[in-house]
Amino acid sequence: MRKVVLFMLSSLDGGVEHPARYFPEGDGDGAPVFDPVTAGMEAHMTASQDAVLMGRKTYDEWSYWWPRAEGEPFAEFINPVRKYVFTSTPLAREWTNAEPVADPVPDFVRALKETPGADIGVHGSITLAQTLLHEELVDEINLAVGRVLFPEGRRLFTGLEGPRELDLVRAIPTPTGSLWLTYRPHQ
Repeated sequence: MRKVVLFMLSSLDGGVEHPARYFPEGDGDGAPVFDPVTAGMEAHMTASQDAVLMGRKTYDEWSYWWPRAEGEPFAEFINPVRKYVFTSTPLAREWTNAEPVADPVPDFVRALKETPGADIGVHGSITLAQTLLHEELVDEINLAVGRVLFPEGRRLFTGLEGPRELDLVRAIPTPTGSLWLTYRPHQ
């Protein structure tokens, strides 16, 4: 069975809405700038994925940004990969291998996990990520935690019902003071 692997950029205090601001090496706009360890972990994680799930808002933003982001390592992954976009309306912009999905999220994801293939990524798409967490469809959570406190914006784990025990798979400090955390649901 394929795994759903959630990847989110987070501030130290749990913010997920303004990812470029959590990594001070960048300018706070556009794509975040990672140190070599974080960039290597992201590359390792995306190398095991052959599909990505995303919400419509993320699709609209990313389908404009990433096809134009030459030289960005994440662009080399996200542009050609199969993208399933949860939306009730037609996609307004073309993007390689993007497919609209009108099915209910839990039904579609459960069926997709049963198909042959590699891991299924979720990058950003806060509302979709929250839905997948609520439905217990996430098999692994990867958090790149910046060293910035940023008390504004949405939090990934808001709205979960009851406690969820997770097993820590890895915790890697980076040269710039960020962390890469990987968790899996407790078995």
